[in-house]
Amino acid sequence: MEVAPTARPPVVKIMDYGKYKFEEAKAARAAKKKQHVILLKEVKYRPGIDDHDFDFKTRHAREFLGDGNKVKVTMMYRGRQLAHVELGKAVLDRVAAALADIGKVEMEAKLEGRNMTMVLAPK
Repeated sequence: MEVAPTARPPVVKIMDYGKYKFEEAKAARAAKKKQHVILLKEVKYRPGIDDHDFDFKTRHAREFLGDGNKVKVTMMYRGRQLAHVELGKAVLDRVAAALADIGKVEMEAKLEGRNMTMVLAPK
């Protein structure tokens, strides 16, 4: 195996190729074990949410962001609530403000059918 190809004369080393491949695979497994996979967790709200429920769900979102995961905040509308989308948007803005110290808004609130979604990422 060539160790230093740019040197004059090039430096080479005789080695066991099977052992080399095994050690390379072992290093790749160890690196994979140490990596952190970012998951997308979801927290669902309703437009007429009460203060205690809001605080409870926001606390869960804070834990998810603290663990290094992204949080998808979903506002679910039913029936005539779709006539007042701004009420749900206000709740989502409140969530973003409450979690501004630990997370940032990655995707602004967007209405998709009966749900309005927003994605927060850890800072």
